[in-house]
Amino acid sequence: MLPFRVGFIGCGRPRGEPGATGFGMAHDHARGYRASPDTAIVALADVNLDNARAFQAAHGGERIYQDYREMLAHERLDIVSICTWPHLHAEMVIAAAQAGVKAIHCEKPMAPTYSEAKRMVQACEARGVQLTFNHQRRFDTEYRKAKELLKSGAIGQLRRMEAGCPDLLDWGTHWFDMLFFYNDETPVEWVIGQVEPRGSHTVFGVWLEEQGLSYFKYQNGVTGLLLTGHTEHWEGYNRLFGDEGTIEIDMTRRPQLRVWGKGQREWQPIETEEADAVKLGVLDLIDALKAGREPELSGRRALRATELIFATYESSRRHGRVELPLEIEDSPLEELLRI
Repeated sequence: MLPFRVGFIGCGRPRGEPGATGFGMAHDHARGYRASPDTAIVALADVNLDNARAFQAAHGGERIYQDYREMLAHERLDIVSICTWPHLHAEMVIAAAQAGVKAIHCEKPMAPTYSEAKRMVQACEARGVQLTFNHQRRFDTEYRKAKELLKSGAIGQLRRMEAGCPDLLDWGTHWFDMLFFYNDETPVEWVIGQVEPRGSHTVFGVWLEEQGLSYFKYQNGVTGLLLTGHTEHWEGYNRLFGDEGTIEIDMTRRPQLRVWGKGQREWQPIETEEADAVKLGVLDLIDALKAGREPELSGRRALRATELIFATYESSRRHGRVELPLEIEDSPLEELLRI
């Protein structure tokens, strides 16, 4: 079998390099494709040709385009990685699906509005295109070990989960996704939340709240709580509470993972090895494409996390609880910012 032909939309500069405007996630995606014997990077599209040339020198790619639509029209691509800002995701994902690619791997967050997020998933499902989003923490060893401890009964029956981070959309999309991961992808019944629009700011062109609170209930009775705000305490953590103990991941501490389980008298730190989670996510999507199975980072799973983000905004707009599925199209946060 010939290797899958891979194209990139958005190359960027590696994080920390002069001219970098983000995390340079395309370079992380590229490590995954280069590690697979089943893929070959053949084409690159970036409005900044200098970025594309630098990416080509580091990772390959036979041809460079400034117009991604021209690349899609000429290159007969099998897989496309989209590493651009969120407001561009929907048009690019839908264009790639319409061009006949087999798989699309897109950066998170999904989109600035709920309707755009849904349209991406619907467009790919309608054409049989495998869609994934880079919620790479599902492949980080700390989080996988936390789930392993949970499933082994280390803290008894899971009752509730809590997470904290700077914002709901850009970072919170990871935490909503991870809480689904721990709770075996169980659907959520309802969401009640509040956001503080004063002091709002943009990240990668999308408005984010200054502070937020999202409380929600899963169909199996487990509850979740996500708190956001720009304080040191909320740099990034997950806590899983069982009826016999607690598992915690705190990104400000080393080791990040610890457990206080059955029969313990104090916290037990858990050492884990570092993993290249983005690369592992790419390798998984390639394997899923070959096997015809759902990838770990599937668009369906990403949409569930995104639904909780916009349901929290909607709860704040309504001043009340929101039952799922969510029946809105816009971003309520944008309306709240206009008040």
